[in-house]
Amino acid sequence: MRLLAACLFLVLSTTSALPGAWPRERGAGFASADARLSRPQDVAHRWHENAFQQYYTLYVEYGLTDRWTLGLDLGRSVSGDGKTVVFLQYPLRNRERGLQATAQLGFGKISGKAVLRPGLALGWELPKGWLSAESVAEIRTDSGLTDLKLDLTWGVTFDSGTKWIMQLQTGRPWASEEFARAATSVVVPLRGQLSVEAGVTWGLHTDENLGVKLGLWKEF
Repeated sequence: MRLLAACLFLVLSTTSALPGAWPRERGAGFASADARLSRPQDVAHRWHENAFQQYYTLYVEYGLTDRWTLGLDLGRSVSGDGKTVVFLQYPLRNRERGLQATAQLGFGKISGKAVLRPGLALGWELPKGWLSAESVAEIRTDSGLTDLKLDLTWGVTFDSGTKWIMQLQTGRPWASEEFARAATSVVVPLRGQLSVEAGVTWGLHTDENLGVKLGLWKEF
């Protein structure tokens, strides 16, 4: 709970957020913090010891220039271990229309071990929303063991400013089977640049959990 409180404090103390394929303008930023809870889909297993899981995430982007974006990613890695990653993003293709492409390089720790995290994000802005594909590889620098992740997103923005986000989240941890889960959430503006997000997840392949999340978004 202390971590969640700290995350909420950071978000509330900062000022249409799009995914990582779009660079932040110089001096502009975005922050989100959320709490995530999950339980097994099978009712028979929901009350077993350790069946209930919870964790918290914090994600921040800040435009150092109109092309370079600095970011911080705290939460859970592809393998399910805790992560702390600082990253830089640079646009490979940045146009008013058509495909957007951004490369990312991050450094940090996962479960206390140093990692290198290269990534690539592709995006296509729609008249009232966006499509995106975001991939990363989490590479342990001491062993070279690598976890892979790919998220596919369709986001819709309504005239009220409310966003509906649908996502297919996939990954391949080096130590376990690949997984796939569906996720959907709604982001509702509160006041100013502050919004609240509520959503659910459902495991589709090797992930047998269902989950909920509640968080805050803030642009500044």
